[in-house]
Amino acid sequence: MATKSLYVGNLPYNSTEEELREIFEPYGPIEDIRLIHSKGFGFVDIPEENMSAAIEATNGKEVGGRTITVNEARQRVERRDHPGSGGRFGSRRRER
Repeated sequence: MATKSLYVGNLPYNSTEEELREIFEPYGPIEDIRLIHSKGFGFVDIPEENMSAAIEATNGKEVGGRTITVNEARQRVERRDHPGSGGRFGSRRRER
């Protein structure tokens, strides 16, 4: 059975895997849950065929006083700074 990862955002920082399991278990067996507590989001892996129903039913749901965002997780892309760009915040070095 193929699985897909759902991105679950705007979670309370004290969210637990058990809470996410309760929310998403109706949409098939959960393969994995990954919480990023310090950022307030996580990922839930569910069967691919249940993804649309899970998103429709849970996106906008209130959890711990916060309205969560649920959508298909995008594949992580490795970011690279362009040469000469000065990195993420631009060049801070002055020409002399």
